[in-house]
Amino acid sequence: MRLHDVLDYQARERPSAEFAIQGDRRLTYREALLEVHQLAHALVSAGLQIGDRVAILAKNRLESLLLYFAASKTGVVPVPLNYRLAPPEWAYILQDAQVKLLIAAEEYLPAIDGIRSELTCLAHGIALTERPPGSWRKYSQWIASQATTAPAWPITDDLDVYQMYTSGTTGHPKGVVLTHRAVSAHLAQLTLALGHRSGERCLLVVPLYHAAGALTSFLAVWGGGSLYLQQDFVPGAVVHALSDAQIGWTVLVPAMIQACLVAVPDVAARRYEALRLMGYGASPIAESTLRRAMAVFACDFVQAYGMTETTAALTQLLPADHQRALREKPTLLLSAGRPLPGTEVRIVDTQDRPVPVGTVGEIVARGPQLMRGYWHQPEASAEALRGGWMHTGDAGRLDDEGYLYIHDRITDMIVSGGENVYPQKVEQVLFQHPAIADAAVIGVPDAQWGETVKAIVVVRPGMTATAEELIAFCRGQLGGFERPRSVDMVAELPRNPSGKVLKWVLREPHWTGHQRRVAGA
Repeated sequence: MRLHDVLDYQARERPSAEFAIQGDRRLTYREALLEVHQLAHALVSAGLQIGDRVAILAKNRLESLLLYFAASKTGVVPVPLNYRLAPPEWAYILQDAQVKLLIAAEEYLPAIDGIRSELTCLAHGIALTERPPGSWRKYSQWIASQATTAPAWPITDDLDVYQMYTSGTTGHPKGVVLTHRAVSAHLAQLTLALGHRSGERCLLVVPLYHAAGALTSFLAVWGGGSLYLQQDFVPGAVVHALSDAQIGWTVLVPAMIQACLVAVPDVAARRYEALRLMGYGASPIAESTLRRAMAVFACDFVQAYGMTETTAALTQLLPADHQRALREKPTLLLSAGRPLPGTEVRIVDTQDRPVPVGTVGEIVARGPQLMRGYWHQPEASAEALRGGWMHTGDAGRLDDEGYLYIHDRITDMIVSGGENVYPQKVEQVLFQHPAIADAAVIGVPDAQWGETVKAIVVVRPGMTATAEELIAFCRGQLGGFERPRSVDMVAELPRNPSGKVLKWVLREPHWTGHQRRVAGA
């Protein structure tokens, strides 16, 4: 099955049903399909062919959602850009993916123009604005003259359906390539585990460039529901929608749940009569926050653990597990749940040998939702997928009921508010400061974001630098979620005999007393 097949089916069977709503704009399934066809023909008319990459740089909006389906019908591969990154990071991704056409929202046009000379691959710029500057072409005019009939391209389910970038330990992000077959299989897995209700509204505030945001939107269409899009996360607006906009389900990262509970004074006084299910994941959640959310929103909860390389999820802690935790087994709230249908999870040692139940080792998994590989990185792909198992880099254990408990991170990745931050990338920026002799970056616990970035630096003799100065130095080179929130000055960094920084030594004082030291999804 291809990604667009379900949209075609829903538009045929329920043409007048609500597909999506954002602000004053509402699309039925039939209207959405017609615009998808226009966008698909526009991509073809721009000279794009099967396998070519097209990027979009925008906050959540209907055009971003429609692009996934239009590209699916033509074999063109979307590369959604994280709008929170810095322009040099966009430039790297666009060049690495050899993106030929970029669709960008108005607020990002000046920044793209600033790096346009580096984008030798980019042939077309489409602007989501009424008055595009320079060589940018207006999106609405670009698609207006295109046919509303379905394009006749030979799209098979083994073709690439989209390419999402995830940060790499080498400092450069890697393009995770997923096929129609993997995404469709994953949607079937999630539907089998969670079910769906035709016509039910889903609040989408998690970004569409994120695996969780994309899969949430596809899952809503898979079930014949509708999407209620919000561009930015505003706690009051989210709570208002959950209580007053007939929202049946949503997916939030823990930092969002925490903000809703803390920043909205009347959150506990409101009623959420239509709200059936709240999904969460992508970063750790405090048990106290989860318990309060369960009490306030009075709906079912489900946690997902996974990564972009596995389309989205590998395991789920289902509503029944949450209820069991409240009733008789509270430790289940610290679990990431059990594998999805058709997914196998193992814990292995450093030689990839399975370890006994209860033993901590690396989490590896296999199933139909695994990536095809990293874009143009065969060695990294082979290493990550060795033996047919995705090696997650997380350390965990399985109990005798098959529940997965995540203990620590084998790699040094930091997960802050659902966003992946790789310390080496931040360290490379810090090393550019003339006063820095040595630097190490770690994640430290944070009640709102799960983890935040901390830099620990050694200043060169005879020179000075303040924490504020170093944080400001990182601005413009790193996304907001990647920049250090705090900086410690030390005389030297702890290292082993081979010279490797002992980051566990740096982390230990900050994590003592915390039961869980890694993301839940």
